[in-house]
Amino acid sequence: MADGRQSPLNLNSLLVAVEAAPPVAAVDVLAAALAEAIGAREVSFLIADFSGRSLVRLGHSGGTGALRLHGKETAERVPLAGTPHGRALASQGVEVIVEHHGARLFAPVTSRGEAVGVLELGLEDFPLEQTVADVALAAHFFAYVVIANRRYTDLFEWGQRSVPLSLAAEIQHRLLPGAFTCEAGQFTLAAWLQPAGEIGGDTFDFSLERDTLHVSMTDAMGHTMDAALLATVLVGGLRNARRRGVELAEQARLANDALAEQAGEGQFVTGLVVRIDLTSRTAGIVNAGHPPPLRLRAGQVERVRLEADRPFGVQPGPGHRVQALPLEAGDRLMFVTDGMLERDAAGMDIGAVLTASMSMHAREAVQHLTQAALQASGGQLPDDATALCLDWHGGPPRDRAAPSGVAPEGGTSATSRSAAGPGSARG
Repeated sequence: MADGRQSPLNLNSLLVAVEAAPPVAAVDVLAAALAEAIGAREVSFLIADFSGRSLVRLGHSGGTGALRLHGKETAERVPLAGTPHGRALASQGVEVIVEHHGARLFAPVTSRGEAVGVLELGLEDFPLEQTVADVALAAHFFAYVVIANRRYTDLFEWGQRSVPLSLAAEIQHRLLPGAFTCEAGQFTLAAWLQPAGEIGGDTFDFSLERDTLHVSMTDAMGHTMDAALLATVLVGGLRNARRRGVELAEQARLANDALAEQAGEGQFVTGLVVRIDLTSRTAGIVNAGHPPPLRLRAGQVERVRLEADRPFGVQPGPGHRVQALPLEAGDRLMFVTDGMLERDAAGMDIGAVLTASMSMHAREAVQHLTQAALQASGGQLPDDATALCLDWHGGPPRDRAAPSGVAPEGGTSATSRSAAGPGSARG
């Protein structure tokens, strides 16, 4: 029940404050305006880092103690497992903790299921119901502010990096889509890349049109710069062809020809490229020498039966068939690279891992799987381990009706009860 009090939160005023601030200060200004509006003694934003297992509280005070420094900027890491921050992200609800002097609130900052971070507030008194609702709304507003302003500054990107990236890793990182999670009425999609010590050339991509969902996963042979350059050409070729509006077979041909012109002898990229017609609810898939996806249906895990065509870049010209990819409401499809299947990771029972995570949101399921592969490899992957999860809810095209980050009723996944990592903060 609402407490009947009028909300002091005015999104128009918050937007004016954000627009007047430089991009690097937008989040700080928004936090200060929110603190004034609801009478909080402190407000801070923590962004999800690239490990998927912690958050980073950014600041500009010079910092003391166990803080990472970059000029006057500071970055404090906060773990997700076993913390109210992690519980807020996993439940997609505001976590309220009673303190000796008031209360502390933790609200998930998400957009279409993409976990951007957590908003943390300290209050002098236990919050009213309206205050909790205001904080939840402000946290959602924070997500859009971060997404809009990170285009103009490296601050957020720096904060998310727990270790420096090599040049090859930098190139590979830029090939990934701007968001790692997308919720829509008919599906939920999430992906995660766990890099090896040397970059292995894995990529994933997706794009949503009015009536079509495009998904791809690719794995360039080799390591470091060679793999990064091969991946760059193929991903660029697939995106260019997709944006021309051609059919799936032509997308594969154009991207393959572009790579064949650049690849040296013995160089190639394996991949799966999918096109889903959301109106007819049918899907086609091209398999260029890549491991087929795993399907979790009615509690059972099996490999989707696909014929394998040659990898991309081996030779120019047609040669990649479009095969049917049957979809049923409730299906969970998990696309993986061979980093999940070879050497030490091959000893992992991937079917058991998928079954154990079937109640998790897709965002958490991909992290659960990549972490299992990392553990099976003794903490050091010989190759990138990448997973992309597609939960197919089915039905006709419709608006997304679920709260941010929570799967619709009747879908494959439900809100996870674990405090596993939230997925990338890329928005």
